[in-house]
Amino acid sequence: MEVLNGIRVIDLTQALAGPYCAQLLGDFGAEVIKVERPAGGDQARGWGPPFVAGESSYFMGTNRNKRSITLDLQIPRAREIMDCLVDRADVLIHNVPRRATREKLGIDAARVRGRNARIIWASITGFGLTGPEAEKPGYDVIAQAMSGTMALTGEPDHGPTRFPTPMADITTGIYTALAIVAALYERQSSGVGQELDLALLDCQTTWLANVASAYLATGSAPAKRGNAHPNIAPYQPFHAADDWFIVAAGTEGHWKLLIETLGIDATIGSDRRFSSNAERVAHREELDALLSEQFARHPVDYWIGKLEAAGIPCGPINRPEQILNHPHMAARNMIVSTQHPSAGPVRSLGNPMKMSRTTPRAERPAPLLGEHTVAVLSELGYDADQIEQLRRERAV
Repeated sequence: MEVLNGIRVIDLTQALAGPYCAQLLGDFGAEVIKVERPAGGDQARGWGPPFVAGESSYFMGTNRNKRSITLDLQIPRAREIMDCLVDRADVLIHNVPRRATREKLGIDAARVRGRNARIIWASITGFGLTGPEAEKPGYDVIAQAMSGTMALTGEPDHGPTRFPTPMADITTGIYTALAIVAALYERQSSGVGQELDLALLDCQTTWLANVASAYLATGSAPAKRGNAHPNIAPYQPFHAADDWFIVAAGTEGHWKLLIETLGIDATIGSDRRFSSNAERVAHREELDALLSEQFARHPVDYWIGKLEAAGIPCGPINRPEQILNHPHMAARNMIVSTQHPSAGPVRSLGNPMKMSRTTPRAERPAPLLGEHTVAVLSELGYDADQIEQLRRERAV
């Protein structure tokens, strides 16, 4: 049995954070109904190239395990349909930042939870529903910029660097899915739902992690360090004779194994500048130069084989195409395939959560715009004539 079997989710979101959240819920068996505008649908449907048979690969990668219906919530008859969906739903997810707009569309918390006290009303916005920045529009890149993470990304002598994938969106989607599951669990005892307020800026700021802890403890502004770890050395890329690879000597035990494996325990290993992690961090540049000289003598494969045999954490720096075709990813079911009605077989990233009894699924491809409108309306009790009338009114 799928863990969220019987849970009905209304996905009113666009772009990435909300759709990714709803996809995670769908992977675990929730029934997800994606509600889109009749004209164009989710804005991500137009994001590309690449497109496959006219379908955006971006959209298809974050909307599997959903059914799509179209509703123009500007029209009263469409809002009546939304009310019917709300009455039968366990979760509603939206990403509309302005309260006035939510009220106009009939998806504000008061209306939704007034009809269905058990529903989990989940809001995903750029800045949250409270605070001086509330109601401003937000995208992933804005959250990266404002969170402090962009200022720390990249090498010290370069300007701010955007992380190449939308990590604020992905992080917010994960946090929202976790909050929804927690709220559903709490509902088992309380019998009522609640309102969830997730913000891209809040979620992205959690990526400061140990950097934030250090600043909050000392008041010292963090410095941009590029590939160097602020608290551990050596814990970074090194260039071998042919390419880059990673060494992560995270403990004193790893450091001792490293100097023994390199045969430098009597030289670099005995240098007081490198006698502890704190000393190595303080003398990072000198240590980097000495280790780089050692690693430049042999190719990456040589070093990975030697270091792994010694029990030292290390790894190659894979390009995306290398990891996506790696046999380990295949063994972990991290590349899944669904059969799309127009694009054919579509491969996408799998769900990383592995569970012994309730395995995530990838059964349904990302839907065509409005593909399931008739089916969902029929389930709500509308007959063929009523559905045709809704089409003539452009409510669906």
